[in-house]
Parts: sequence; C-alpha cells; structure tokens
Amino acid sequence: MNIVTSQTIGNIGLYYVCYKLSLFGWNVMPTARNAKGIDILLYSQNALRKVLIQVKTLSKKNPVPLGTKLDNLIGDYVIICVRAYLFAYG
Repeated sequence: MNIVTSQTIGNIGLYYVCYKLSLFGWNVMPTARNAKGIDILLYSQNALRKVLIQVKTLSKKNPVPLGTKLDNLIGDYVIICVRAYLFAYG
C-alpha cells in the first residue's frame, strides 16, 4: 500500500485549488511550502486586483485546523479542500 504523507496531502489540495482558480482566469502563484503565512497569491489579468489565500486540505473527517485564534489567519480568504484522499489513493 502506498503511504501518503500529510505534506503530500497538503500539496494535493494546494495545487488543485491553484488549478481551479486558474480556470476562472486568475494568475495564480503558490508560495513556498511549509512557510508561515499565505499559500497562494492571486492577481487579476490586468493586475488591478490581488487576493491572498490560505489553503487547508483534509483527507479524513477531522476538524479544520484553523488554530486557536482567528488572528492567525492572515489571508483574505481560507479555502478548505476536502476529500483529498480520493486524489491520493485513487
């Protein structure tokens, strides 16, 4: 059986969200993994709009790991990607 790490699950969610946002016409830039802060920088085609995104990826029915204080969420939006195990395990 293939063992999928939590970092791999996180990457699956991050790049899936990047893919979906690209389909909506955004320019999408994922940031360095395992760094504190935002996960994705979005900007519009004319570069007049910028959006900072944090992505939380879940592979099991666990609570969303938002931390103890909402002040820790520094992005404009938080996107929660669920059922990432479908991608990881086929």
